[in-house]
Amino acid sequence: MARAGLAAERVVRAGAELADEIGFEQVTPSELARKLGIRTASLYSHVKNAHDLKTRIALLALEELADQASAAIAGRAGRDALRAFANTYRDYAFQHPGRFAAARFRLDADTAAASAGVRHSRMMRAILRGYELPELQETHAVRLLGSVFNGYVELEMAGGFSHSAPSSDQSWTEILDALDSLLRNWPAAS
Repeated sequence: MARAGLAAERVVRAGAELADEIGFEQVTPSELARKLGIRTASLYSHVKNAHDLKTRIALLALEELADQASAAIAGRAGRDALRAFANTYRDYAFQHPGRFAAARFRLDADTAAASAGVRHSRMMRAILRGYELPELQETHAVRLLGSVFNGYVELEMAGGFSHSAPSSDQSWTEILDALDSLLRNWPAAS
């Protein structure tokens, strides 16, 4: 029987907080049970196993990030929308490093299709419509933007840019300007 006052949503939120504290890869049912002050066996009345726990944390992170990105880009287009979207990802990563890692957790196809990950893709495609890319090129552009945003943030969080000038903030701004220029001048399909 589930512990009174302990709901699956609370368990997942506590798991997300734990991921931010110790890292997503370190989150286990036993670590979470310890944080909640319950026995590990009691946790299994709320989640099936470690994979289910991680999947639920990933879904929460995707939802939070989609909500924040949606609010940030509302009413914006082109370069302003691109910057707002990218800055939301970067800010979220620094505020919630474990959840940011969770948002990249590999989900099965059905779970991914029902997740807020679909909203992320739609938002990126909406931003790209402002650049008038041919529809067939949008997927390439979405993959480019995702690679740059995730790759840069991961390197920055690992301290990869902390030992040289200019600052990582300045590089981030320059990179976003370069992406804007690239998107405005996207090469014709080969």
